[in-house]
Amino acid sequence: MARDRSTPALNWRGTPVSRRSILIGLGAVGAFVAVDLGSVAFANGWVGGGGAFTRQTFVDGFRAVFGNHPGFRKNHAKGVAVTGYFDGNGNGAELSSAAVFGRVRTPVTGRFSLSGGDPFMADTPSAARGLGLAFGLPGADQWRTAMLNLPVFPDNSPRGFYDRLLASATVAGTGKPDPAAMAAFLAKHPETAAAMAVIKNHPPTPGFADSTFSGLNAFYVVDAAGRRTPVRWSFTPLQAALPSTAGDDGLFDALVRQLRTGPLSWRLHLVVGEPPDPLTDATLPWPPERRVVDAGTLTLTGAETEAPGNARDVNFDPLVLPPGIEPTDDPLLSARSSVYAASYRARTGEPKSASAVQVGEVS
Repeated sequence: MARDRSTPALNWRGTPVSRRSILIGLGAVGAFVAVDLGSVAFANGWVGGGGAFTRQTFVDGFRAVFGNHPGFRKNHAKGVAVTGYFDGNGNGAELSSAAVFGRVRTPVTGRFSLSGGDPFMADTPSAARGLGLAFGLPGADQWRTAMLNLPVFPDNSPRGFYDRLLASATVAGTGKPDPAAMAAFLAKHPETAAAMAVIKNHPPTPGFADSTFSGLNAFYVVDAAGRRTPVRWSFTPLQAALPSTAGDDGLFDALVRQLRTGPLSWRLHLVVGEPPDPLTDATLPWPPERRVVDAGTLTLTGAETEAPGNARDVNFDPLVLPPGIEPTDDPLLSARSSVYAASYRARTGEPKSASAVQVGEVS
């Protein structure tokens, strides 16, 4: 029997905690309409503590660093849409009442991308790769997640992210960031310096198909009795990748060619946190011996050029969560939700240009 919503949830130690007031379960099966949670959670536009930034501050920062590209995402601007499904195996139901973790097939729409605000940037093996997924669930429930092929996130605060964004601006003539600006940033943000050392020890794989994509932020999964368990999730590949080809779109072209030969699959792993694992600092890895629950298999069956009606128009807001998954107090979650909403609202009112990745032109 489901827990009475009037009773308090239980944390991982079994003691009562108050439930967070969030909006969950928005959307419908097969209709992934972008949800502007950020405008609800941050009606005044502020991001981070103390009114340090507005959502527009971040949008303007991306434009200053990468240029103005109307109609595209302000970050992860270059991408390709994908479709498929997720087969839950029932193992995740031990931890969460979310329908997606039952023995059920759930339709999925998604998007592979490269980090950065230039939609026409050349593919490079070192660029951070993203995978956004939107899971359609029964009724009005939906789950969205935006992940990276990194072991940890480089920043643990909105201020850190913004400062790194500005420090990463390339210098005319060199095509690289100003070393002095980056050194000053790292001196001010030792947490990012430590995270970059972890990232350096986990070099990227050759392609999208063999990349592990992780949520990096911690969430709570909540079972039918109201017990909350902290987890981080990742999608682990079940195949190697075709080698990337020459040209500016080599990584994406290899992905498109591989999908034409057959589906690509990833295993969803829920990593279970224990005290004193950090829940609000995504720059810190959890110990490798933590328990891992195999919750099912993601299968992607096709790629599409970004266009109206596919993942081009999905806001992969990390706070669009179904019953059974809840956010922690990680400050990056609220900031990401707010800035994603601002980016979505900006690009929907702008003229559209053709995506650099044209699936039909890949031979």
